[in-house]
Amino acid sequence: MFKKLLGGLLGGGGDDAATGNAPAAEAVEHNGYLIISEPAKEGGQYRVSGWIRRPLTGDGEEEEDEVLEHRFERSDMMPGREACDELMISKARRFIDEMGDDMFAR
Repeated sequence: MFKKLLGGLLGGGGDDAATGNAPAAEAVEHNGYLIISEPAKEGGQYRVSGWIRRPLTGDGEEEEDEVLEHRFERSDMMPGREACDELMISKARRFIDEMGDDMFAR
């Protein structure tokens, strides 16, 4: 009972085993790329992670537009979801500015 109470007060859930991805945030556009924060929940904190996507516009012959995507994960942990989203967007913008489309190279 005390563990659950303290966990709730300190930002952790009642279950330490509860991990997984939080729901994806709304996409933020930066220089033609879409940044989507989707932090991983770990031990009552959020790990900076998500997606960087760049839509490819077709030449009109394709039925569906293609999308390049890069999984963006960092070791940074934040106690709150909003702070995690802000840090993800900040780091992703810097990454995009430094790497550009090279991030999609295999």
